[in-house]
Amino acid sequence: MLAGLNAEQRRAVTHGDGGLLVVAGPGTGKTEVITRRIAWLIATRRAKPSEILALTFTEKAAAEMQVRVDQLVPYGFADTAISTFHAFGDRLIREFAYEVGRSPDARVLSRADTVILLREHLFELSLDTYLPLGDPTRFLGALATLFARCRDEDVSPARFAAHAAGLARGAEAALAASRAGGAAGVPDEVATLVETARRQGELAVAYQRYVELLAERGAIDFGDQVSLALHLLRDRAAIRATVQARFRYVLVDEFQDTNRVQAELVAVLAERHGNVTVVGDDDQSIYRFRGAAISNILEFRDRQRGARTIILRRNYRATAPILDAAHRLVRFNDPDRLEARVGISKHLRPERAVRGAAPVRHLAFATGSDEADWIASEIRRRIDAGARPHDFAILTRANADADPILRALNVAAIPWRSTGSSGLYGRPEVRVLLAFLRAIADPSSGPDVYAVAASPVYAFDGADLAAIMGSARARLAAAHGWRSGQRRPPGGGSASLPGSRSPAAGGRGPVRVPEGHRLARPPRGGRIYGRRRGAGQCCPVL
Repeated sequence: MLAGLNAEQRRAVTHGDGGLLVVAGPGTGKTEVITRRIAWLIATRRAKPSEILALTFTEKAAAEMQVRVDQLVPYGFADTAISTFHAFGDRLIREFAYEVGRSPDARVLSRADTVILLREHLFELSLDTYLPLGDPTRFLGALATLFARCRDEDVSPARFAAHAAGLARGAEAALAASRAGGAAGVPDEVATLVETARRQGELAVAYQRYVELLAERGAIDFGDQVSLALHLLRDRAAIRATVQARFRYVLVDEFQDTNRVQAELVAVLAERHGNVTVVGDDDQSIYRFRGAAISNILEFRDRQRGARTIILRRNYRATAPILDAAHRLVRFNDPDRLEARVGISKHLRPERAVRGAAPVRHLAFATGSDEADWIASEIRRRIDAGARPHDFAILTRANADADPILRALNVAAIPWRSTGSSGLYGRPEVRVLLAFLRAIADPSSGPDVYAVAASPVYAFDGADLAAIMGSARARLAAAHGWRSGQRRPPGGGSASLPGSRSPAAGGRGPVRVPEGHRLARPPRGGRIYGRRRGAGQCCPVL
């Protein structure tokens, strides 16, 4: 169970009772430490499997952790609770649903559901500034984001309302002072205070009403899964005692990505016994936009007095030049780093001894196309020198960033394989489904009808599609009495039909649609669909 661990990892795994902070850089085996610590706690009979709770951020990480624990402990014996924060909170809410006024089968609203709920009850939110007459639903997405962030920061409607009331009092005092001073008009800074207080008061009322709407529907949203669980433990002493006795050891992975409400939940769970192990590295924080902060790690040291700190610095993944370059780069975040705040060293040491490891190079290009061309030419040069195409890997920030690089590789005749995903809406079956829905909603949408006809669902072959297109063009021409080959129809601007064939190719020539015309139905009940387009734009017809 302890085989293969270095000295720092072994100390972390065999830590006894009390708080433990493991500062683990990338590639230092932090997941291995957590899983082996769980197995060690079980093997040494310090805790039953059911008395251990491990929390992480993604379902994938939780599943991987579960698999590793199952491999380390006897088969069928590891019923340790390993889950994400939201899954754990959701289980607590459903177990004690009636304590929070919800049903055990309460529906979890997605972001889209939240926006729809706000839109359905738009005029119950008492909005004024955020209810523009021209587009009443303009700010609903921003409101949903604000309410979610309030939950992440552990801000209740009452606390929000108190904050807004404080701003209102301050604005009133400033306004009274300016009037008493005999100022002509309202100074800009006072007007700003008044406007800010009014806006915050409006948002506080809308937030309170949104929470009431959720309660009336017996629903919860994504933020509620953690926020309600925290309030359940805070406000119900009996439930808090039950849950704290159930989980005697709490372990948290990626602690640097916890927001305020998640950190508070961990603190409440470990309040009774203090047996909490958190593993994190502030340099790897990726959830700052959702409230993650270095303060959680610093406050952990304050809350868990006497907590042990172990630093994992042996990297098993990268070579020395990469680790040195990464450390030089991340130090630009000083002094807002744990290394600078606490005075510890996190400079990773490589365990891979690679003789003559190449240094890291940084190249800058004027445009993305220049960068893509350089990458392709550099790979081509090395392939010509004897390298193989599968010896190279190209990493991009997003899938869209790979498109110019893939085009450059095609130009350079370099074979490639992309492991990126185009996302849900890029999958063929989803694109066909969306085309179906758009065609049903707007039968005049030629591209969508064409996509449905050419999809595997109907599987029209090329000859049938060509015949349908030809028939549509012929009926369109007959309906409007246009001459074959006419370049500009009566009425001015034109929009050509794609795929029209010239008379020499056996077709009727290009057919032109008058600008602004809508083709709803051809004569004799034929199936020709068109829609209004701007001048010079295509008007597809099927």
